[in-house]
Amino acid sequence: MIILKNGSIKHNVAFLGTSLPRECGLATFSQDMMNEIERIQDFNKPRMIAVNNNKAYVYGNQVMGQIGQQNRSDYAKTAVELNQSNIELLVIQHEFGIYGGESGEYILELAEKLTIPFIVIFHTVLSEPSVLQLSIMKRLADLSFKAITMAQNKIQDLHEIYGIDRDKIEMYHHGVPVVAAESRTELKKRYGYSNRQILSTFGFLSPGKGIEYAIEAMSGVATKHPDALYIIWGKTHPVVKQEVGEVYRQKLIDLVARLGLEQHVAFVDRHLSQEEVVHSLVLSDIYMTPYLGKDQAVSGTLAFGIGYGRVIISTPYRYAVEMLADGRGLLADFRDAVSLQNHIVNVLDHPELKTEMENRTLALGSTMMWNEVAKSYAVLFREIIAQSYALKGSAV
Repeated sequence: MIILKNGSIKHNVAFLGTSLPRECGLATFSQDMMNEIERIQDFNKPRMIAVNNNKAYVYGNQVMGQIGQQNRSDYAKTAVELNQSNIELLVIQHEFGIYGGESGEYILELAEKLTIPFIVIFHTVLSEPSVLQLSIMKRLADLSFKAITMAQNKIQDLHEIYGIDRDKIEMYHHGVPVVAAESRTELKKRYGYSNRQILSTFGFLSPGKGIEYAIEAMSGVATKHPDALYIIWGKTHPVVKQEVGEVYRQKLIDLVARLGLEQHVAFVDRHLSQEEVVHSLVLSDIYMTPYLGKDQAVSGTLAFGIGYGRVIISTPYRYAVEMLADGRGLLADFRDAVSLQNHIVNVLDHPELKTEMENRTLALGSTMMWNEVAKSYAVLFREIIAQSYALKGSAV
């Protein structure tokens, strides 16, 4: 905490997880939240503890420390450094795969040695965790001031499956960045898609995304709507590419050729800037997440689609079922191209339905923008920091 000459207080918060320029959804999530927290008057610019894999990254000055993912001693050392710093609260971004040891168990080496308060944001909440996965999350939550989920349906799982006290759990929406953009018509013109009805998916490409079923659906869609174009924005997931190369992307490209859909399916093979992500959404008539895993708790890409009020067609994984309720989207069957096709054609056939669904989606999406979500986190941060000082005071 820093007390300024006018008596106002500015708090110091740090984040733990992956950090830009590493291409990772958690890194983007942290950066978006940090950017908004910095704009709030009683917070200093947040700092970052970056967890590194086996690549070297050139970080900005917001990174105050680094942890080698598989270097166990780094975790305890970082905890000591944080305890001795002016950081008043740590935000731990949790995914099993970014921390070292089996199921990322090294994170406990840090959490158990922290004397400053922390919250943990669970980006993945498995319905059937292993014994170790369950124990890691339970221990993190027990040590934290609050355990955060981004889906209402996961509150029950955290309590009943993981045994986390209900009072410890809070739900905040996955934030969506505020980016100024032109109209759909103007963006279509700028990107060369005038007179096309655009369907899109963005994000890292991997087999679990179910893109092949959306491509198959385009056969029937193109017959009825020759102006339809499905754009798949994004590069292959770095981990997938490292392990098996471009096998999945090539499979999709071959499928497009076999179905003769070269004029109706396009690939943009690169990591998008935040502005490009928003542009890809705003110029879309339909956004799709045909994912294969029914237990997916959160989808950042779906959250973005809702934030910008798009018509969304998805498979019924848990986050989609929750977020697309009340007419905010359409749910197709898993692994079913015909079901996807029927929903797409229905929307393209009925412009009035599309407009109605966009309005409903935007009503929720406007509450999910980072400038709103960060305000809720800031309230929580202040409460925890105040409690921490009160506890320290009572212990003196």
